[in-house]
Amino acid sequence: MRTETMTDECTHLDQVAVLEPENREGCPECLALGGTWVHLRSCLVCGQVGCCDSSPAKHATAHFKESGHPLMRSVEPGEGWGYCYSDDAMISSTTLGTRKY
Repeated sequence: MRTETMTDECTHLDQVAVLEPENREGCPECLALGGTWVHLRSCLVCGQVGCCDSSPAKHATAHFKESGHPLMRSVEPGEGWGYCYSDDAMISSTTLGTRKY
């Protein structure tokens, strides 16, 4: 069950390798397919950017399912939070040491 409060219960923080996304221009897969997205997320393991679960294609979650990379962060303006898919845990920008966009 997902909670509404941010927690630091992620057990995968040792996998954080890429704090800055490879781009913030758009979801590359949506752009290639002529699709649209709502918000962008970046994989904290490899830096790949994908669209959020409110977007039709949900490429960020698809990347987790295909790659097993459990960590992502928002790259939306004013946001810096992260999320661990495996632990279903929100991660604060303070914990990640990331800046808000």
